[in-house]
Amino acid sequence: MSLRSRLLLTLGLTLALLWGLAATWQLRDLHAQVEQTLDKRLAQSARMVAGLLEQLPMGVWDQVDRAALSIPPIEGLACQVHSPRGEVIARTHSEMDTILAPGSPGYSYREEAGTTWRVFTYQRDGLTITTADRMDERDILLRDVIKVAVVPFLAALVGSMIALWFGVLRGLKPLARLRDALAQRHPDALEPLNLQGTPNELRPLIGTLNTLLIRVRQAMVREQRFTSDAAHELRTPLTAIKTHLQVARRVDGDAAKNALNRAEEGVARLARTLEQLLLLARVEGRLTFEDGEACTIKEVITLAIRDAGPPAQTDRVFMQGPLPDTELDMPRELAVAALRNLIDNALRHSGSDKPIAVEASWQKGELESPRVNVCVRNPGPWVEDATLENLTERFWRASQHHGSGLGLAIVSAIAERFEGELSFSRPPDGGLQACISLPGRGTGEKRQSRLSAYRQETKRAEWR
Repeated sequence: MSLRSRLLLTLGLTLALLWGLAATWQLRDLHAQVEQTLDKRLAQSARMVAGLLEQLPMGVWDQVDRAALSIPPIEGLACQVHSPRGEVIARTHSEMDTILAPGSPGYSYREEAGTTWRVFTYQRDGLTITTADRMDERDILLRDVIKVAVVPFLAALVGSMIALWFGVLRGLKPLARLRDALAQRHPDALEPLNLQGTPNELRPLIGTLNTLLIRVRQAMVREQRFTSDAAHELRTPLTAIKTHLQVARRVDGDAAKNALNRAEEGVARLARTLEQLLLLARVEGRLTFEDGEACTIKEVITLAIRDAGPPAQTDRVFMQGPLPDTELDMPRELAVAALRNLIDNALRHSGSDKPIAVEASWQKGELESPRVNVCVRNPGPWVEDATLENLTERFWRASQHHGSGLGLAIVSAIAERFEGELSFSRPPDGGLQACISLPGRGTGEKRQSRLSAYRQETKRAEWR
């Protein structure tokens, strides 16, 4: 069932029910009021006759010796007067002695020849006045009154239903316009929808839809960038590998062995580039890395140094100062990858004999959870300002012979994913210092809230 049909059905039934209850209440009250008014008319008629007869001299009824006075009848209304001795002295209908016979004072119902009468008996100074109304006349009057009251009521109800129909149609027009706008958009059009002139009730929906469109556009940009980067960066090592293999096929001896070694180096470089590209795509795509194991900052730094290269190179890397005894609130794989790339970058650009210092410290601040600041200092050559601005760009290299140009871009993406920051500075003694802010593991509700938010985000990313 459509939203419009559901609204019309719900509001229409509710309106009809409320109006029906109000009409029932009103008609019931109207019936009681009409009955009460007609009863009062009967009583007032009897009292008026009694008042007129009271003006006559006392004792006149003892001298009455003639026939009863005949009063011209009124349709549906009868009256009869009895003297103190019981004689009929005045009446409107001579054939209604049974209906108008004296009885107990007050109201009563009497029936004759299939006709029901409402009778009122009144006694005053010895006189007995009886008045009566025909119930069918009362019913006709009541139907006329109800007809006069119900016709405008029904007209108002029908008018309300029509107004409700047009009101719902008009109120749902923004949804129809939104549907048409989405239906007419080109599949490649991912620009946010315009919120101008949109009702307040639809703004959260359109805002959420715009956020989704922005995420889809970012995902498409990342995919296009990944495809372009892969095509660009893999072409060179593949060409080199193919060339070396062709040389090895045509020559013998040391030349063939040298060509195979070069081809093997190209394969290793190709594998390294693919690994970095896939890691960067996973980090930017918000895919999950959680392995469920807690990791300390000391453990992460140790693994990062071990994975940064052979022992002959990593022997120059040392931990400076005491390390904070805390666990990181992030997947170990990403923490190790970020520090490994920082250390690898420092080893590549520091020379062959200069030490690399790794330092970790608490980062104080008004944050929901503690953070750990890890710095890797490279005492290499002086770094220019223009170089600092390009360090985190994809495939930017200080030299074409050093790395794939993806290491620091991956570190920056990891820091951004966990609300951290990758910063660079130049120590007074030269070289380069790279610092990354990593989330420390909180306690209680804050940690649970952070883990829950991370899992929900990664599940949504995998679903997309």
